[in-house]
Amino acid sequence: MFKYQNIEFDYLNHDCFKIKFGDKIIYTDPFEIGGGEKADYITVSHEHFDHLSLNDIKKVSKPETTIVASKNCETKIKNLIVRETRFLRPGETVDYGSVKFTATPAYNINKFRAPGQPFHPKQYEGVGYIIEIGNVRIYHAGDTDNIPEIASYTPIDVALLPVSGTYVMTADEAVEMVKILRPKVAIPMHYGSIVGSTSDAKRFKDKASGYTEVVILK
Repeated sequence: MFKYQNIEFDYLNHDCFKIKFGDKIIYTDPFEIGGGEKADYITVSHEHFDHLSLNDIKKVSKPETTIVASKNCETKIKNLIVRETRFLRPGETVDYGSVKFTATPAYNINKFRAPGQPFHPKQYEGVGYIIEIGNVRIYHAGDTDNIPEIASYTPIDVALLPVSGTYVMTADEAVEMVKILRPKVAIPMHYGSIVGSTSDAKRFKDKASGYTEVVILK
């Protein structure tokens, strides 16, 4: 667990963090998790199986849970029994008072399934999120490369960044994003499940530590 001001971060798997502030809990992209405390909010970055897992969402949701998801998740999520489900396109914001979510673009510029066919095209409208809790700004990047839009996201306090390569940024590319974002803390994600390993997280830490505090969560 890592604590930034009064906000606790636990890394559970892949792109899934449990973020706790006061009596509220957020889960990001629950995937292959064992369950745990029930969520007040769940964010989903896009509808790929390792980010939108209905089985895992059900483990941590309750009737009072609010889900914030990308628009491309609508067909799969719409029948869940929760308080509210909001589907956002890049650039859209939803404000719940104690927490605000802004969907950011998340797409590939140099990761291809076939020539000219990115794994996550821009028009697919997958997202990351800027999560604002009080005066703290958290950036959960989703599945993305180091795209031009990130220069407009500053200031960021805590950046949760993919580092595995293949479908997302490599560790070295994530370092380049850190140089632009200049977060106060960076935490690597998207490794150890599906693709990538702890060596990617360590490479990221070794190279990014000259620009920010890097925390690897087990």
